Amino acid sequence: MMDHPTEEQTQPAAVRLRGIVKSFGTGDTKVTVLRGIDLDIYLGEMLLLVGESGGGKTTLLSAIAGILEIDAGNIDVLGVPLSDLPAGKRTTFRGKTMGFIYQQFNLLPAGAVVKAFDLIDAVSKGTLDGGHGVTAYWYGKNAAMALWGSGPAFGMDANLVLAWHYYGGGKALLEEIYKGLNLDVVSFLYGPMPTQPLGWFKKPITQPGDFKGLKYRTVGLSVDIFNGMGAAVNALPGGEIVPAMDKGLLDAAEFNNATSDRILGFPDVSKVCMLQSYHQSGEQFEILFNKKKYDSLPGELKAILQHAVEAASADMSWKAVHRYSQDYIDLQTKNNVKFYKTPDSVLQAQLKVWDAVAAKKSGENPLFKRIYDSQRDFARRAVAWQQDTMVGSRMAFNHFFAGKR
Repeated sequence: MMDHPTEEQTQPAAVRLRGIVKSFGTGDTKVTVLRGIDLDIYLGEMLLLVGESGGGKTTLLSAIAGILEIDAGNIDVLGVPLSDLPAGKRTTFRGKTMGFIYQQFNLLPAGAVVKAFDLIDAVSKGTLDGGHGVTAYWYGKNAAMALWGSGPAFGMDANLVLAWHYYGGGKALLEEIYKGLNLDVVSFLYGPMPTQPLGWFKKPITQPGDFKGLKYRTVGLSVDIFNGMGAAVNALPGGEIVPAMDKGLLDAAEFNNATSDRILGFPDVSKVCMLQSYHQSGEQFEILFNKKKYDSLPGELKAILQHAVEAASADMSWKAVHRYSQDYIDLQTKNNVKFYKTPDSVLQAQLKVWDAVAAKKSGENPLFKRIYDSQRDFARRAVAWQQDTMVGSRMAFNHFFAGKR
């Protein structure tokens, strides 16, 4: 039961609704969801709407927020006749005075505003309040940023790279890069990705020499690795890869994982996928916010965002195991894809080329060297601990499942 202010109270209602009517549909299909709603909500008051699904709760809140136009009645919010304002002014008023959490995500699809590689500039300039990508996409601005997502990372997997980022000094180094590039953004890394495949090919790769002259797609410092192995590399955004392979503009390509690769249509243009590679063995995703927008948020909302990122990171890694393992099976049984392990000779060639790439970049870019050295120092103890502590899975798997797959 809710206590209402008495009629003698002189303070006006912060939200005042009179005679609100809202219907959906026409003719025989017309349904009136809100019928003559009167409501007063006063400053400092908390109101909970309870009712069955379809009872009009969301419709009423959307009307109060100015998101949904009503058929009849009046809505005043903080003395402003919201129901009389045009849509644009309602949106401006809502942005300045209200907080509204949608039942469904209201997100712009990839490429709707800017291309993938232009995302960070759009967020920095305020064209977008936020965005979702990977640091390897900003390789063209400073190659050091790709150290968070491409290269062998001294044997670290993505979860260890995130541990280095948040507890080994990586976060401060990334912020230093963004500040030096005058990028007005706040970055949250999350979502550790499993080791990414070597890629999709016309025929299996059997030796390092197979890359010579191969038209191949990758991004970040992986470009330097495969260039060093003799490939002709083209750094394309995800949505452009399969069409390029279909037209013969690419001979081979890598993207990410069994699920995303299946959705993008890789099995329509290739039936050969090579598993295991050092080119992107420790990548993670990045959530960006415009710094001015982020700094304007109250402290509690900043804390919510931080913990939401951490929760999403954990959930994404768990969900990846479920989805990727099932799509790995479906690609074989439904799409007739053949998977092959990348030969050790190719993996060793990647490491050898990487040594040369890292030495060159470190000599050209002092910040690259600082980040590289920081990763190495962290990996020396973290990878040693992981290798010495974690029991291998292959022995147990073979014990329980050998001959049963």
